[in-house]
Amino acid sequence: MTTATAKVAARPPRAAAAQPGGRRHGPLRWLPLAPATVLLLLFLGGPIAYCVYIAFTNMQLTGSSSTDFVGLANFRRAFADPGFRNAVVLTLVFTVISSLLGQNTLGLALAGLMQRASQPVRTLTGSVVIAAWVLPEIVAGFLLYAFFRREGTLNAILDLLHLPSQNWLFTLPILAVSFANVWRGTAFSMLVYSAALSEIPKEITEAAEVDGARGRQRLWHITLPMIRRSIGTNLMLNTLQTLSVFGLIWAMTRGGPGNRSQTLPVFMYDQAFLKSLIGYGTAVALLLLLVGALFSAVYLRLMKAEV
Repeated sequence: MTTATAKVAARPPRAAAAQPGGRRHGPLRWLPLAPATVLLLLFLGGPIAYCVYIAFTNMQLTGSSSTDFVGLANFRRAFADPGFRNAVVLTLVFTVISSLLGQNTLGLALAGLMQRASQPVRTLTGSVVIAAWVLPEIVAGFLLYAFFRREGTLNAILDLLHLPSQNWLFTLPILAVSFANVWRGTAFSMLVYSAALSEIPKEITEAAEVDGARGRQRLWHITLPMIRRSIGTNLMLNTLQTLSVFGLIWAMTRGGPGNRSQTLPVFMYDQAFLKSLIGYGTAVALLLLLVGALFSAVYLRLMKAEV
């Protein structure tokens, strides 16, 4: 028997080459996923496809009863609309202040402080911060409206301290709603960073202290690099949540005064349901979805580059 013949004879039959445990790799392996896939396509993919179609029509709630395909007219109208451009700028300001700077930074600071605090302090602080998070958005909006209004709590405190007060919802509306969103959403960042900080080995921190590294040096060279993936994940989730905030702003300012706190969700609601321009409002919603996708792509790219 030649060497080649011996190799062929020693080769196991195809039936015996099955995967361990009798696992099959045919089309039947996707059968258990079929019901979930059908439900996703029906209740998620279907509405999304219909919204995309509406964005290319002139559909209205009232007035014209006919719906015609208008192509890119709604998108051209949006980019030429000063109200839309104002909403884009305010959305970016609102997102940067309340998500990138506010919730992210404050959540990391609270998580770091709670690690060093005693158990009663951690319990009390965690309860207060999480209580703001679990409140319904509309309830939180009314609470913060009562805090920032002209006769509200903030001005009452400033009057007691003999400091100048003002109507914050009129003079600085976008800052007022940004701070309100920070107050409501910081708990999520605190929980994410608390879990991430607890995973850092104490041996590394202790070794850095022995080597003479100060608090700021340990934060910059040890803590932040070791939780960078948690930072990226938290930023992405916080940004997407902040981009969709509607009830908080609507309860506090309704996008006013004028349009000085009218972010994209409020502008979309105003166009689609108050002015009955469903087609135009849906086009704005798709552009908002595109903004969220761009933010997500940037975060995922940065996280991938750091691996």
